[in-house]
Amino acid sequence: MHRLAAAAPAAALLVVTAVWGSTFIVLKDTLNYVAATDFLAVRFTLAALIMVCATAPRLRQLSGGQWGRGVLLGAVYGLAQILQTVGLKTTDAAVSGFITGMYVVLTPLLLFLIARTPMSRTALTASVMALVGLGVLSLRGFAFSGGAAITFGGSLVYALHIVLLGALSRDQDAAALTATQMIGIAGICSLSALPGGVAIPSTARVWGPLLYMVLASGIATMFLQTWAQARMSSTRAAVIMTCEPVFAALFATIIGHEPVTPRLVLGGSLIVGAMLMAELGARPSWRYCEADP
Repeated sequence: MHRLAAAAPAAALLVVTAVWGSTFIVLKDTLNYVAATDFLAVRFTLAALIMVCATAPRLRQLSGGQWGRGVLLGAVYGLAQILQTVGLKTTDAAVSGFITGMYVVLTPLLLFLIARTPMSRTALTASVMALVGLGVLSLRGFAFSGGAAITFGGSLVYALHIVLLGALSRDQDAAALTATQMIGIAGICSLSALPGGVAIPSTARVWGPLLYMVLASGIATMFLQTWAQARMSSTRAAVIMTCEPVFAALFATIIGHEPVTPRLVLGGSLIVGAMLMAELGARPSWRYCEADP
């Protein structure tokens, strides 16, 4: 039972990455019918409203500090979403995915710079292996552009969110923290869409994927990530979350009937190997030291 309980956070993050990976096939062509900033604003506003209604009694019990920390975490995550979306406009999707996934090495770097948390050799090896696998899986050439620089900024902010969530989610009500984060995300995404006005989607082509993104890729994944990161180190979480492009490729192969390529097999194997190294080869001190009070 103890082993199952210890494995549960990693399993939860794998579910998160699987849902994130599914969004690529779900969102295919959707953004041709709605602006990305409008989509983000509507998506996270609906998610915030649902979470507030579902957790109202718990939210009333939160202190001002708990509210502030949750909204701050959400604002950080929302900023990362915006930077990634803006950068994607002038960056190849594969390059964008690789740069975004650089949070796997940026997370332990931020932990060292902010909290002076040392990284074990196992953690370093797993992080680099995951990044190499991501490159093999994604890249077919690399041209650094302004959009790539913006995307890198988004990756840095994603890493910051992972670090902050790992530090601030201890002893917190996961549902209430998810709700306050959603409020922060909705606020900053709505602000980014305001200059041109927020357009509500008017076609079923958009509402189907939108509702999936609200419920599965919004509320469910944020809750699971919040719950899981309270029970594992931020570096370990970052390594596991690099499985997202592996799931994206699997969904594209199974549902989109895309071919299985050597790049997919090699890159995916490296990422999965890095995750297994982080899970099975890490010392107990690396697994839990960052979550200790």
